[in-house]
Amino acid sequence: MTTTTGLPQTARQRGKIAPEKFAHIVLRTADAESLIKWYCTVLEAEVAMANPIISFLTYDDEHHRIAIAQMPGITSPSPTTTGMEHFAFTYRNADELFSTYERLNGLGIEPYWTINHGPTLSFYYRDPDGNQIELQIDLQPDAAAATAWFAQSDFAANPIGVKFNAEDVIARYRAGEAPSTLFARPVIDPSELFAQLPARPA
Repeated sequence: MTTTTGLPQTARQRGKIAPEKFAHIVLRTADAESLIKWYCTVLEAEVAMANPIISFLTYDDEHHRIAIAQMPGITSPSPTTTGMEHFAFTYRNADELFSTYERLNGLGIEPYWTINHGPTLSFYYRDPDGNQIELQIDLQPDAAAATAWFAQSDFAANPIGVKFNAEDVIARYRAGEAPSTLFARPVIDPSELFAQLPARPA
């Protein structure tokens, strides 16, 4: 069992001054054109502003969610160095997530990892520079339920999740299988844990 202290109060509830929201991510690249095209395709974003140095992309009412800085001559970091692992985007429901998966598959953009984390059902992709993004849905109705899931599940023994076949899960979902059973994270033997991790890129 995972030990939790319950859902923490927000910083404002604790009388602290904290950011109002998370605003954007900035990516450095030697090939801005490829990255702009990829994020506009994957996130259904549009270019809000662009010049030869930096471009701002947005898919909602924020003036930019992704900034892409053109920096010729830079190289990709090694997978063994410290740094950002991935960043994630949450969809409203399974229909939207699954439709996005199918749209991207039709364009040749396929996830390298599909996994049921427990709190989320997640599809992981790599952009042209190798940055990792997660497209997900929440499987718990709210933050309190997610915290309770951590405490009551086998998360301590399996903090990774359980891989799933996207085509199989989508077919079962559209055939009417109840989400409560379809999206329940299976319990696996500890010997299977590391088999849930994605293959390292070549």
